[in-house]
Amino acid sequence: MSLISHSTPSTDENSSKSRLRWLLLPLLLVGAGATGYLIWGKPAPQSKKASVVVVRTVKATTGPMARTLRLTGQTSARVFAAITAPRLRGPERGNAMILIRLVKSGSTVKKGELLAEIDSTSTRDHIDDVQDMVTAAEKDIVKRKAEQAVEWENLQQTLRVAKADVDKARLEVKAAEVRTVVDQELLKLSVEEAEAQYKQLQGDVVNKKIIHDAELKILQVTCRRQQMHLERHTTDLSKLVMHAPMEGLAVMMPIFRNGEFGQVELGDQVGPGQPFIRVVKPDSMQLEATVNQAEATVLRLGLESEITLDAFPGVKYHGKVDSIGALATGGWRQNYFIRNIPIRVHIDNQDSRLIPDLSGAADVTLERKENVVRVPLEAVFMESGKPAVFVREGGRFVRRAVELGLESNTHVEVVSGLKGGEEVAVEKPPARVG
Repeated sequence: MSLISHSTPSTDENSSKSRLRWLLLPLLLVGAGATGYLIWGKPAPQSKKASVVVVRTVKATTGPMARTLRLTGQTSARVFAAITAPRLRGPERGNAMILIRLVKSGSTVKKGELLAEIDSTSTRDHIDDVQDMVTAAEKDIVKRKAEQAVEWENLQQTLRVAKADVDKARLEVKAAEVRTVVDQELLKLSVEEAEAQYKQLQGDVVNKKIIHDAELKILQVTCRRQQMHLERHTTDLSKLVMHAPMEGLAVMMPIFRNGEFGQVELGDQVGPGQPFIRVVKPDSMQLEATVNQAEATVLRLGLESEITLDAFPGVKYHGKVDSIGALATGGWRQNYFIRNIPIRVHIDNQDSRLIPDLSGAADVTLERKENVVRVPLEAVFMESGKPAVFVREGGRFVRRAVELGLESNTHVEVVSGLKGGEEVAVEKPPARVG
């Protein structure tokens, strides 16, 4: 009987297939996860946010409105006294004038109080020399008078001798009868000679008197010239010490020092005639300003103004136009055809903070109205050559034509087309908003 055998897979082959399946399973899982992420897990792109347009607005207000003109300048005092360095009148006038004493800037001084003193050493030395010259000139006069007295006495003695000779000759002529004719003629000649000599001496006395007077006059003029020289320098010496001519505030003026400007200080050198101190009356402060000649026609004396100073932000002073210049002036840095009119605005409510040379501005009120509707200048737009505003009505802006009135530096009056409290745009809104 024959045996039929059937072949079966071996155990090693089955285990090999089982391992392969387990290796492929993780790969399939990873691929499936990646596919799912790409399909369902990727975040969808965000939708664009709707753009929001923001328009700045402001409300129309009701109140006073004024048309003003702004003037810029600096403060000064209407009542003041300028202290200048003296102009000396001698050989030392070209010497340096150095301040050895000086009042503190900004201090209050009384009339007659010491303000400044200039070094007077060279002047005093020169005065000593001139004093010696005066003394010498006075001694020359005394000496010459004594010499003239001696000369005059000698001349008088000579004149008396000549007179005696004339008298003697005349007496001898009287006794000429007993003399010969020749002797008589000689005696006559002697009388004539003595009389001529006496007459000449009389003339010399007159001339000598004139000469003596002239010599004394020259010496006296020389002495007087030296005395005047001394008086001049004595006066100069008194000028080197300066006192306050009035009560007020001492203000130092700027001086050019080491290539830059600065206030006068102790030890500075000043030139002849140079102003370096001002004594100002504190309650006479004003604002010195200028205005273009084209705008000066609207200004009048007495116009009210509001004054602000750069040194004190937020502080306001009240004043009035006190002076308007008659002639236009030009600045050296400006073109010749640019001319300005000087204006002075008196400050009414003054206080201790007001000092000279503070920069500031004055808003002069040219015209004023009460209870008017007003908006900022930037809220008015020109549409087809006519003014208009954009008024908020609900969620949109509506263009509205308006009629304008007074205008200031910041606001304008709306005569018609707008009411107080309405909200207007201060920048032109986009077309889709309005």
